[in-house]
Amino acid sequence: MNRKTKQIVLPLLTALIWGSAFVAQKGGAEVLDAFSFNWTRSLVAALGLLVLVRVLNRRSGTGEKTETERRADRRGLLRGGLVVGTLLALSSTLQQYGVGLTTAGKAGFLTALYIVLVPLAGLLFGKRVRLLVWCGVGVAVAGLYFLSFAADGAPVFNRGDVFVVLCAFGYTAHILSIDHYTKTIDGVTLSCVQFFVAAAELFVAALFLEGLPLAAIRECLPYILYAGVFSSGVGYTLQIIAQKDGDPTVVSLLLSLEAFFAVVSGALLLHERLTAREYLGCALMLCAVVLVQLPEKKSKAELT
Repeated sequence: MNRKTKQIVLPLLTALIWGSAFVAQKGGAEVLDAFSFNWTRSLVAALGLLVLVRVLNRRSGTGEKTETERRADRRGLLRGGLVVGTLLALSSTLQQYGVGLTTAGKAGFLTALYIVLVPLAGLLFGKRVRLLVWCGVGVAVAGLYFLSFAADGAPVFNRGDVFVVLCAFGYTAHILSIDHYTKTIDGVTLSCVQFFVAAAELFVAALFLEGLPLAAIRECLPYILYAGVFSSGVGYTLQIIAQKDGDPTVVSLLLSLEAFFAVVSGALLLHERLTAREYLGCALMLCAVVLVQLPEKKSKAELT
């Protein structure tokens, strides 16, 4: 798979997985508190990825490195995993609290606010953003407006929506951190470490704030396994692999399609109804993703 195809296909697949996972998160929120749900799903993802990392390491011949190189790799991996894992723990917890208080579809769209925040934050680090990308961001913002505001322009936010908006800021930092660390760290290994870090931090928080509800965890196991294996283990790993060779702004716009898949999944599986304004918001989000994939016209200087 070439670089351009990877940058498109992997984020789209990730968006499909994440969007459908909002249904599992909604079901989990009805049984488990946020910290308990998230530490269990993170642990499932970490253990699954640990097996994959060991298999890949055996095939890649990492034993040929010197001891100094291996120590440097471990330090970089630990530092990156700690930063990325902590951001993931914070963002996923805010999102899970929000999902329990709003609809799955709306949570998906509000989470997608990171499509606006990523290029804005990227400007602080001197990253150039193409004009078509900014146009796509503008169309996506219009789509989010139609989802989040009533016909008279009044906001229709509740407490759950606020949590989800805050999680979008966390995911923005998460995306930019991945873009930084994957320049020198293997993506699958980083994903594995981030889930161990997130699971440990969330377990401690759950132990102090929620206890250890084993009966509720058993009842919630199907939702935990789906969110842990697919949304966490597969989804976040595909995100990291896509970002390793891709533009984080473009990747984030493609990932924002999770909002569309969340609405569709919520309608099909949870019977959540969409208004005409929400359908318009979905259509605008799709237009934004198509717009950002259009090739930029080269200047005469570049052609010569």
